[in-house]
Amino acid sequence: MLRPIFSPRVRLGSSLIAIVLTLLAGCSSAPTRNTSANAALDALYAKLDQASRDYDQALTLARQDDNAQAEHAISVALDTMRNTAAQCVNLPGCDVQRFISSYDRALRLKDGSFLGGDEGDQISDQPETVTSGESASPVLNAVPQTQRSVSLLRGRQLSDLIAMNGPVKAALQTWLTSMRPNLMQAYVDYQYLRFEMWPEYQKADLPEAILFGILAKESGGKVHAVSRSGAAGPLQFMPATGARFGLTTVDGFDQRFDPTLSARANAEYLNEQLAQFNDNLEMVLAAYNGGEGRVGRLATMQGNASFWDPQIYFSLSPETRDYVPMVLAAAWLFMHPERYNLHFPQVDGAPGHIILQRPASLTELAVCLGQAGGQRYGWFRTLRNLNPQLDPQVQEPMGARIELPKTLQDDYAKSCISGPWVALADDLHSAVLPTPPPQIAQAADPPPPHPRHYTVRRGDTLSSIARKYSCDDVRSLAKANHLHAPGYALKPGQELTLRGCGRE
Repeated sequence: MLRPIFSPRVRLGSSLIAIVLTLLAGCSSAPTRNTSANAALDALYAKLDQASRDYDQALTLARQDDNAQAEHAISVALDTMRNTAAQCVNLPGCDVQRFISSYDRALRLKDGSFLGGDEGDQISDQPETVTSGESASPVLNAVPQTQRSVSLLRGRQLSDLIAMNGPVKAALQTWLTSMRPNLMQAYVDYQYLRFEMWPEYQKADLPEAILFGILAKESGGKVHAVSRSGAAGPLQFMPATGARFGLTTVDGFDQRFDPTLSARANAEYLNEQLAQFNDNLEMVLAAYNGGEGRVGRLATMQGNASFWDPQIYFSLSPETRDYVPMVLAAAWLFMHPERYNLHFPQVDGAPGHIILQRPASLTELAVCLGQAGGQRYGWFRTLRNLNPQLDPQVQEPMGARIELPKTLQDDYAKSCISGPWVALADDLHSAVLPTPPPQIAQAADPPPPHPRHYTVRRGDTLSSIARKYSCDDVRSLAKANHLHAPGYALKPGQELTLRGCGRE
């Protein structure tokens, strides 16, 4: 870490953030470039690229303790960025994302003296002041901020830039509109899982907001979620990646469904990849969704690569371009709901347990507990989430231990040991579904055959194909097709044998 070299501090934040806001407002729908504008645009982009190179050179001077020259070089570079940004506002076809990417990259540079802003813009560990009627941030009020420098949460400048970025703004709108019920349910579910998952992130020195963002986007808080591609669990591990981080099958139970073990594996994965991608959270999230190999190759295109750089951003799949902003937006809303007229419910997620006084399944317990404690949608998902190893339809014997929120312990004693709700639960659980006569069962259409081969298309990766066709793991698929690590290079038109793969 370099020592601060300027006094007063170099002010990257306020002026460039204002420019970014202007760009976002003025260039949201840029017209198509015409031939006459090409030269002007190319010249403008060349100036921006040169300013970025000058900024890098200034950092080199700083490392050599040449403070006077470094200060002058940074001043010139920033003036150039400001001037080119101002010209971009009025130039048809100008790509605002390029300027966001350059600013984003500058903020990521590891010298802390370049990450500060105006004196009033310093990072604070104290909860933000909220007015009456606003819901306080669950992170800022309940959990001390970690000191770890991770991109999204390392300081207000970078966080505010991300919050102003077009794709993240669109993701914020999605969470606050069509996906708002999903976000609220994910928050409630997370509060009951928090005591199992958050300690693993805390031990790994990772921000809790990122854990929530990944969980909200990946599974919505459903511990038993399984995707069509075979990813499973609250954080959606593929079989091969899960096994790599210790998530295996033990006594028939897939440990990807275990919230604690899944959070531990996810934290290990993130720390591994943060080291690989120079603490660049967006690139790590892109790798988590789109594959380490693909994103790693893109990252080698430039030092301190930015996910928002158009050359990287548009080289990724639409799914990954959607995934990263959605995770960042959910994390940001988790920290700052009051800024977005969002009010998360107060949830007492303290863990508890009961010892069954009579045989009961999780479904029977969900029926007799009903909506105890004001739980609008009942307790079935929470019971499943907290007891992932149990089949919800199978009765557990008297004396078995069942995990549930502490607030339900008294409700179990009141409603689930004896009384009318127990009788109702027994009656519903004893229901028998009809089975088809043999002649009807034999006439049923057979399932469609699973394709045995796949023709590679442009943009495919071995990981994406393995996910699409529920293959056992990438290595087995590679071995069956004589592909070699680490790249597993594919060519459009290449035919692959889908060995060890299930139906899509």
